[in-house]
Amino acid sequence: MTISADASITWSQALAWRSERHLLDPVGSESVADVVRRLGAVLSMDDSLAELAIRTRRTTSRSGELGTALANGTVIKAFAFRGSMHYLSPEDGGTYLALRSAGRQWELPSWVEHYRLTPSEWPDFRAAVREALSEGPLTIPELGNELTRRHAYRHLKPVFDEGAGTLVKPLTWQGDMSFGPPRDGQPTVQRLDLNPRWTGIPDLDEAGPRAITAYLRTYGPATFDHLHYWLGDGLSAGRRRLDNWISGLRDQLVAVDVEGTTAYVVREDVDCLSAARASNAVRFLPGHDQWVMGPGTKDVHVTPKSRRALVTRKANLVTVGGVVCGTWKRKGDELVVVWLDERPRPEEAMEQETARLSGILGRDLRPRLSQ
Repeated sequence: MTISADASITWSQALAWRSERHLLDPVGSESVADVVRRLGAVLSMDDSLAELAIRTRRTTSRSGELGTALANGTVIKAFAFRGSMHYLSPEDGGTYLALRSAGRQWELPSWVEHYRLTPSEWPDFRAAVREALSEGPLTIPELGNELTRRHAYRHLKPVFDEGAGTLVKPLTWQGDMSFGPPRDGQPTVQRLDLNPRWTGIPDLDEAGPRAITAYLRTYGPATFDHLHYWLGDGLSAGRRRLDNWISGLRDQLVAVDVEGTTAYVVREDVDCLSAARASNAVRFLPGHDQWVMGPGTKDVHVTPKSRRALVTRKANLVTVGGVVCGTWKRKGDELVVVWLDERPRPEEAMEQETARLSGILGRDLRPRLSQ
């Protein structure tokens, strides 16, 4: 699909507008649930990083609020992008899970051979899982004990003894269950349809366009390659499907020229984008923050090529105007900043952000610059 560019902007403008959408400049006052919903997904491989990603986007916050949001169901946790667990919104999460389910992994011959569950047997297995979780959350071993009492699933006991990591993934993709609060240090799973905020898994051709517009409203202006990275590579939605959905949105998208790159935004956002002014805001972000994960670490406008390896390895990031310019880490009461950019360090702004991070972490941090 080709759309002629309706406006020309700079990358500084684009990143400033995106920073506002990310609740980074200005920092937002939204709830934990609203931050997750705005970002679409928050990686939860390390819950301390996930919580910091959310708290960094809130003017006031307290430790433990993300866990509380999971416990009360205002956020959910499920396997989503790139096979990893993410925090999602119960209102919008089904959109992404619909795309993740599109590959129907449980029907692959290798899957059927390994788990000895045919596609025709899969619906009954899903129903058995939901029944086992009807009385409340269970740990994975407990869920395995309940299921393998049934003759049809006794052969799965070794799978559950090993954690059943792969087997349970499509159960979250299809909305049968999600992860609940941990119990005694072990993760639990729970029925998702018992969450009153859960809106279910929409039809795939309804979910696709919805996911595209949601991405553009938070991560735009974005190229089609960005969309394929996030929704195709990330969720296995399929290139042909994505191209068809994008074509169907032709009247809702506007192309903008960003210093020679054609990128797209939702039509209703183009005026605000054009009016955006470059930002020099300094932000200390946790590793694997959505600011870099959403567009992908190959996006040199956010992550210069020489810094990509650090971002990929989960370094905590210093951004200026949305561009990765350094890293930070805490050593006791010191905040050690490694500056990697050729521009002068914005000393005053970095001191202000250090003070803000100190408040979030509840530590009186002293900045120390390292080469």
